[in-house]
Amino acid sequence: MSEHETGLALNPKWDALGLVTAVATDAATGEVLMVAHMNADALAATLATGEAHYWSRSRQELWHKGATSGHIQRVVEMRIDCDQDALWLKVEPAGPACHTGARNCFYRRVTADGLVAE
Repeated sequence: MSEHETGLALNPKWDALGLVTAVATDAATGEVLMVAHMNADALAATLATGEAHYWSRSRQELWHKGATSGHIQRVVEMRIDCDQDALWLKVEPAGPACHTGARNCFYRRVTADGLVAE
């Protein structure tokens, strides 16, 4: 095992676009809320403010979650996986996580017959 895998230095393994995957869960319930991406600026802003910031791949800009909707995600804890290529944010959400207005982005169950809304 390498120092990257077992050491205590934060050194994310950015993909070819300079991003890492970020999974946000509700700190109180453990519910998976959303999956997004962070670049170095988003990670730095999240660490500096204690509120989740992501990189919007569709808009190609830094995105402070809830800046326009008010649905801020206060970060209670952040973890990084063993390869340092994925982040897990335990957050206190101030409203729905999904841009559709759903509490989380995983509101459809996949079945052999298609999708089922729940």
